[in-house]
Amino acid sequence: MTPRTVLRIEGAAALVVALYGYYRLGGPLWLLAVLALAPDLSMLGYLVDERIGSVVYNLGHTYTLPVALGAVGYGLDARLLLLGALIWAGHIGADRLVGYGLKSASGFGETHLSPSTGHRADPAVARPR
Repeated sequence: MTPRTVLRIEGAAALVVALYGYYRLGGPLWLLAVLALAPDLSMLGYLVDERIGSVVYNLGHTYTLPVALGAVGYGLDARLLLLGALIWAGHIGADRLVGYGLKSASGFGETHLSPSTGHRADPAVARPR
C-alpha cells in the first residue's frame, strides 16, 4: 500500500469520525453547509504570492488548528467551537480522501499527495540493473 493510499484512507476515517461527531452533537445542517468550504478561504493567501499562499493554505489544511479549536471548545463547553472544529477536520479529511494535499511553495498544483512530488532518485547514484 502506498503512502498516498494510506493518507486517503486516513482522510476517509477523519471525515467519517467528524461527521459522526457532528451528528451526535446535533449540529444543524445549515451550519455544515455554510462552513464546509470555509477552510478553502485560505487559498486567498495565493493573492500575495506562492510562498505565502502555500503557508496560509497549509495552516488551514492541517489537523493541528481544528484539534486545538476542538480542545478549547471542549474545555469551555462551547458547542459551537466543537462543531466548527469537526467541520474543519471533516473538510481536511475529505480533501485527503479525494487526493488534495498540502501545497508546495513551488506551485498550487504541487502537493504532498501529487504523483510528481515523490522522492526522486539521486542522479549521481547508479540504479541497480
